Amino acid sequence: MKQKTAPVRRPRAETGENPGKFTVGLVQMAMEDDVNANLKKAVSLVEKAARQGARVICLPEMFRSRYFCQVEDIRNFGLAETIPGPSTQAISKLAKKYKVAVVVPLFEKRAPGVYHNTAAVIDSNGDVAGIYRKMHIPDDPGFYEKFYFTPGDLGFKTFRTGCGNIGTLICWDQWYPEAARLTALQGAEILFYPTAIGWHPHEKAEHGKAQFESWQTIQRSHAIANGVYVAAVNRVGLEKVNRDSAGIEFWGQSFVSDPQGKIISRASIDQEGILMAEIDPGRIEYIRQNWPFLRDRRIDAYDGIAERFLK
Repeated sequence: MKQKTAPVRRPRAETGENPGKFTVGLVQMAMEDDVNANLKKAVSLVEKAARQGARVICLPEMFRSRYFCQVEDIRNFGLAETIPGPSTQAISKLAKKYKVAVVVPLFEKRAPGVYHNTAAVIDSNGDVAGIYRKMHIPDDPGFYEKFYFTPGDLGFKTFRTGCGNIGTLICWDQWYPEAARLTALQGAEILFYPTAIGWHPHEKAEHGKAQFESWQTIQRSHAIANGVYVAAVNRVGLEKVNRDSAGIEFWGQSFVSDPQGKIISRASIDQEGILMAEIDPGRIEYIRQNWPFLRDRRIDAYDGIAERFLK
């Protein structure tokens, strides 16, 4: 069967100005030991992105601290914060001042003994529009998240902001097509994936290229399968929990993919910065008209999708 591709000829609406367009800004950061210094840096970068024209801004996963899940240590629960709390309060002021929406990923203290890996969405009026709690929790060498995080209990969510509809998923959620699909079906125009992912230094030479390419490919596939934009927001730098630890080398390379899977903007492998990209809701409509995957879904035939395994 011949593969169907979007035609070269574009309608007038595709080439002209679309008032629904908006710019996103992805903040790629390196984290310090000092959580207050990280918050100060994040505030500065969010403000810079807003001044450069970003209308929706996203920070990396748990940006206030180094990635502490490399070890299981009860003292790290002291890094958690409530919502509202220091991060949301500081960034809410900026959101209101510049009339921007900001995705604020943080280590949430929900109640004594109950903690989540959470993204708070602050709208352009400074209010918290809602929160998403990470649904898929990994437990791998150097990524011992099950020790810290209760799995999300709010389901997959899309938030209406002053610019457009955004979906928020977090890191390990990146690998699950079900998560992307259910978020897109709620009207998300862009899926944000705040992330903390990198290489174990001893594996990088042998497996590093394949690991990175798999990460990028699966997210581009979510963009294609759902006809949406995808934005992955990573951190950079080598982070060690102690002197004897090999640590994790976070690979940066935050990127934005359009609804056809084309990478339209990508950040450095090792430098902090702000990645800007234009989101055009009109292109979502155009791509879905030509690749009608949502139209042709056999929703009558997917009964087994909620099973753990089908023999």
